Amino acid sequence: MKMKTTARRLAPVLVLALGMLALLAACAGKVQPDWQMNAQSSIARFQQAYLRGNAPVEALEFKRAREQLSSTGQIDLVARIELIRCATRVASLVFEDCRAFDLLQQDAGAPERAYARYLAGKANAPEAALLPEQHRVVAGATSDAQAIAAALKIEDPLSALVASSVLLRTGRASPELLDFAVATASGQGWRRPLLAWLGVQALRAEQAGATLEAERLQRRIALIQGQQ
Repeated sequence: MKMKTTARRLAPVLVLALGMLALLAACAGKVQPDWQMNAQSSIARFQQAYLRGNAPVEALEFKRAREQLSSTGQIDLVARIELIRCATRVASLVFEDCRAFDLLQQDAGAPERAYARYLAGKANAPEAALLPEQHRVVAGATSDAQAIAAALKIEDPLSALVASSVLLRTGRASPELLDFAVATASGQGWRRPLLAWLGVQALRAEQAGATLEAERLQRRIALIQGQQ
């Protein structure tokens, strides 16, 4: 029973955009090789560790997952796990170049390249059509309001944070979207993205002259950081 509960809790994390792990599950109905099962569990663990702010565990589990996929000699699988790692960082408002994926993109498919551009806030209309359903509407929206509405409807927590982060990166985040991202991260107990999104809210409150609101947000940030 405990194993089933854990699997249900981690399931949303494994549904990250593109269905990037589809190839890992391609042998459904058959006995999975050890590398597939090991990679799947390590991917779930490194994502959770990163989102909860545990960098050492994240690094260890990512290394294990990458080694399992590298053992197959399938460059496209390794490219996908690098994208998964970058997306997890984007969800926490860490906007860095996905350099590890860039080194592999020539052997990646069009959907993977489109997703990388989406994470960078650069996906165009043709590329939007290649994205997973939950991000397709966000990327292909013709107005900011339509994109925000689409992001607010995403049920998977990690995908919702990724979409919200992309909108923030492209200057299209509304106060409602910020509230949504904060509530999503808080509901999952994901310390790293929660601090990042609260920081954005606090900065906007300060810039708007909403001193009391900014102070309230800073107190919440201090609580998460373990400060008195």
